[in-house]
Amino acid sequence: MTSTASLDPVSGLPFEVLPANVAISSYNHPAWSAAFISHVMAAAGLPRSDFDPSASHAFYVDRLIAQAMADPAGAAFIPHNPPEHPLRPGDLVCADRSYSPLWDWPSRLMETGRFRPMHCDIVVRAGGGSIDMIGGNVLDVVLRRRIPTDAQGRVLLPPPERPPFFVVFENRR
Repeated sequence: MTSTASLDPVSGLPFEVLPANVAISSYNHPAWSAAFISHVMAAAGLPRSDFDPSASHAFYVDRLIAQAMADPAGAAFIPHNPPEHPLRPGDLVCADRSYSPLWDWPSRLMETGRFRPMHCDIVVRAGGGSIDMIGGNVLDVVLRRRIPTDAQGRVLLPPPERPPFFVVFENRR
């Protein structure tokens, strides 16, 4: 099932390029990527009022969107469609791993409160035509990955075999 083997551009460790949605998939059980993001936010000192932890990305994504809509001036995170926001360290980048993925965050409003397989990473470096992001449960490890951006620092569309990014949360804390 693997198409190529290469060296990861960040860690230099060997990795395999896997077919669509396997590298970040519902097959990595038990799923712990949302718990990882929740732990990092708590360890960074964010109060639950800014980031309410969850074992599911979908549920904390819903709460972040609701907070931003209720109090745009005071919300800790503001959702943006990926092509509209230059990324900075601390921002969250979220992909939809479902069979029929969301392509923008307003589409999530029609199904708030329902589970959907997602994955989010935290941006830890931005600039020079790429970002580095860290996420949990990527190939069953915490992994730092580098992805390209445009000249303004906005995330590019992933290749067709990868899950699309549907929301970027600007971290305003």
